[in-house]
Formats: sequence, structure tokens, C-alpha cells
Amino acid sequence: MSKQTVDWKDIAGSYYDKSVSLAILIILFTFLVSPKVEVKPYSRNINITEAIDIPPEIKEKIKPPEETIKPVVEIIIEDDLDSDDDDDIEIIDTIEKTVLDELVEIQEKILGKTSKFAIYEDEPFAIRRAPLEYPVFAKNAGIEGDVVLQVEVFTDGSVGAIEIIKSLMSGPGGLDEAAIKSVKQWEFSPAKSGGKPVACWVTFSVGFSLN
Repeated sequence: MSKQTVDWKDIAGSYYDKSVSLAILIILFTFLVSPKVEVKPYSRNINITEAIDIPPEIKEKIKPPEETIKPVVEIIIEDDLDSDDDDDIEIIDTIEKTVLDELVEIQEKILGKTSKFAIYEDEPFAIRRAPLEYPVFAKNAGIEGDVVLQVEVFTDGSVGAIEIIKSLMSGPGGLDEAAIKSVKQWEFSPAKSGGKPVACWVTFSVGFSLN
């Protein structure tokens, strides 16, 4: 068998006419589909301003604005005032002095804002206790025990926020409410760190016993 060889130039020449026809069709289609763009000629306008001298006759007719006369006010200052007149002047203090310590104390007495991890050497202790009222319903029902509270004590010894750690009888007229009502009226000797009072939290129990 004889081996037939094909020249690539013959194959390329057969596709040449087809590619040219396709390119012409694409160009015609692009011109037909694309919108028409009108290019307007650029026009430049030049404005020339001429300076005209005003004739002296017209200048005389134009009057400049008249100057307004400002009134003159005479101020008399008397230096030879008697020293007795100064005694009649009353000095009024409208603004009282603000002490920084009072502002710090007000900020410290915001309920519940005291850190529960305050460091102190001397623990707080109660120096005045309010009477503890035993609720009638709990007394008749024979309910007794301890209510454990966590109490916020400020630097002045007053009581702030109170949290219940162990409840005994909750609700209005219950033992929890009676314990909180009593402790709110207590007065403490505050905790101290380096001899200075420190706000802190203290945990203790309030006992209810029928005996």
C-alpha cells in the first residue's frame, strides 16, 4: 500500500473563504444591531468685555453714600469713692463648694455596684439591729429556720442591696421578706483596709425560732 500524504496548506486554503465570509457577516450584523452615535461638532463661544470710561458729567451725578454720625456717649469714672461705700456691698455666694469625697461616696452608694471580691483586713459587723417581726402565718404554721442573706455594706455602714442565698419562705408576708425588712434598717461598722473604710458584701443568716 502506498502512503498518501496531505499538505496542510491545501487544508488551510479551503477554510480561508469560509472565514472571510463569516467575518464580513459579523461586521454587518454589528453595524445593524449597534445604536447610532451622533457626534455633534464642538462650538466655542468667545465673549469679549470692553472697559468703558465713564464721562465726567455722569461721575458728578453719582453721589457717594453719606456718612452717618455716631453719637458720642461720655463715661465718667469716679476714683474718689469713700471706703465706707465698699462695706455696703453684699457678697452673695451662689455656688457652694463641692467636696470630692462626697462625690466618691455617692458613687459608692449605688445599689449592687460594689465588687464581691473586695479585699479588706477588718470584717464588717453589725452595731445596731432592728427588731425582727415574725410573720403571723409562719408562726401559726410552726415554720422556723434560718434565712441566709448576702448584704452590701457601704463605707458609712449603711446597707445597700440584699440578695437571698438560702430561702425559707418567700412571697409577701413570708420569712424572707421579714428578714430583708429588718436587715435594711441595720447599721454596720464597715470593713477596713489599711485603716480606711471599704464597701463590701457580707454573708450571714437571720434565724426564726418559736422558742
